[in-house]
Amino acid sequence: MTRLLFPLFLLCVLVSSCGPKLSPLSQRLIEDQGWNEDDLKRIQFYLSEDLILNRELRGGSSEIRNGQVKIVDGREVEQMVFKRNTPGVFIFSPKTQRMAISFERQDDNYLVFGPNPKAGNRYTLLASDWNRRRGTVTYAGQTWQVSSNDAFASLLIPLKRLRDNEVRGRVAGGRKLK
Repeated sequence: MTRLLFPLFLLCVLVSSCGPKLSPLSQRLIEDQGWNEDDLKRIQFYLSEDLILNRELRGGSSEIRNGQVKIVDGREVEQMVFKRNTPGVFIFSPKTQRMAISFERQDDNYLVFGPNPKAGNRYTLLASDWNRRRGTVTYAGQTWQVSSNDAFASLLIPLKRLRDNEVRGRVAGGRKLK
């Protein structure tokens, strides 16, 4: 039995180490790399943690497209759930240091992220009217509520760092006698 478990364990370690290493996206990284909008369109983004949007449904006047309907405190609520590590793409920059990221096939379904000084200038979810319990975001043309627990949901990117001390060098070609 032990002979079987060791190769299986080794295989699991090798497979898990092959996945991309995700690093937080920060304003400093963007500036250091000199990325523009065309560069950002070629980067795969991921969510750092689960993110849940909620909106209260009003007496049958809304169309439910992508979410789930739940009854919360006697009210009908639509939920849109984005799981941790959900992949997303850059759509456009609504203004300086802002990114519209889409996690669905429709380009008009996006969330806006920007650098947050309280989170080391990582690109976190931006919402209006933050209070202690929640904030307001616009998604797919609708107004949604997001819990303050999700305020630090940020963007991650696959980033391969060689080493902190990059070494520049060359290989000598050699020299022969004349």
